[in-house]
Amino acid sequence: MELRLPRGGRDSFASHDAEILFGRRLQDGRKFRESNREGRKTVCPGDNIYMIVICMGASSLLIWMYLLLGRGGFWRMAVDDPGSKPRVSDDRKVAVIVPARNEAAVVGRAVESLLGQDFTGSLHIFLVDDHSADQTADIALQSAHGASPERFTLLEARALPAGWTGKLWAVSEGLEAAASFVPDYLWLTDADIAHEPEVLSGLLERAETGDFDLVSLMVKLHCQSLAERMLIPAFVFFFFKLYPPAWVNRPQRGTAAAAGGCILIRPQALARMGGIAAIREQLIDDCALARAVKQNGKVWLGLTARSKALREYQGFREIGRMIARTAFTQLHHSPWLLCAAIAGMALTYLAPVLLLIAGRWAAAAGFAAWLLMAKAYRPILRFYGLSPIWALFLPLTTAFYVAATLYSAFAYGLGQGGWWKGRAQDVTRARTPRASNDPS
Repeated sequence: MELRLPRGGRDSFASHDAEILFGRRLQDGRKFRESNREGRKTVCPGDNIYMIVICMGASSLLIWMYLLLGRGGFWRMAVDDPGSKPRVSDDRKVAVIVPARNEAAVVGRAVESLLGQDFTGSLHIFLVDDHSADQTADIALQSAHGASPERFTLLEARALPAGWTGKLWAVSEGLEAAASFVPDYLWLTDADIAHEPEVLSGLLERAETGDFDLVSLMVKLHCQSLAERMLIPAFVFFFFKLYPPAWVNRPQRGTAAAAGGCILIRPQALARMGGIAAIREQLIDDCALARAVKQNGKVWLGLTARSKALREYQGFREIGRMIARTAFTQLHHSPWLLCAAIAGMALTYLAPVLLLIAGRWAAAAGFAAWLLMAKAYRPILRFYGLSPIWALFLPLTTAFYVAATLYSAFAYGLGQGGWWKGRAQDVTRARTPRASNDPS
């Protein structure tokens, strides 16, 4: 079979590609040449379209060059797991605050991991049951009694007051009870996370050797099902792209962030910011806490494989809800920022793949951007023990995140923003937060 170039020869090959891509009828090459011979200057629409396509390819390539070289090396995913046992003074007192709501399936293992820390100082756990509808409180109490009941206190959160998110109110309840313990540090963690024995000692060593007011670790999320393998590594990748740890950890930088599943903070730093009540309305509470602390102190953010999330996401729908819970909040509920974010995600992650069918220079730029994208994504895949092949699906993964972000904005418009465990906590000012089966 003979392969024929489109009519008009080699110079009109790009125009032919543009016609395929955009579905537009281009001017006939013969008429275009005749108009030029007659002295009239005529611009072929296909040339303009192809120049736009080339600019898109160049922009996408430049974006990935910047992400790899100029954004704090976020993509390297440096794991903070010390090889030797951390050295910490025996006279330290640590209060562990654990908010828990409907965590019966995992809270037992979480409590056992906390009581099993090799920390030799004083440790006391304050678990706050946030009006659970299951056996969270009973299972937590049973797990503690099987280990060290004298180091465990179970609290029942009072009714949720107006102006507070559910989690932060539960944290506030725990902090109030822990005040009599007079701790040197507060360890804020979740009821669905299990920590290896040396985690707390490592946090303390990091805080004391670096004189940090807040130390936080992004835990290793559950990543076994198809949906988790496709979406969970991207969640960590996008988080560190927004908040590069190298920037967070520098006092001179304004970037501040924390991962809510594992935060060690000095009580003095919490008091300087006005207590946890200062961020009581914040849905993205971990980053809000880090920003408040960094205004007058030092924060540190890292990644660990020694603290693991026990929650299993059953499918794409459940992970989509998790993403949508805070996506529109992250954009400050701005339709303009929403449009800008979608355009930016499309140019960064989707354009490189689409440009492969554009031909010539546009395809070359798209292919180069895709290679850089895959290179940047490989370290997080390695962290989760996944094949590098998954990097090829990052554009598709991004499309899912874009859809979840749009749904987040839609839910906010319906007064159901921030929906999580029966509560809508990110709502318009004109509406009252809704709750489902919630006595508070």
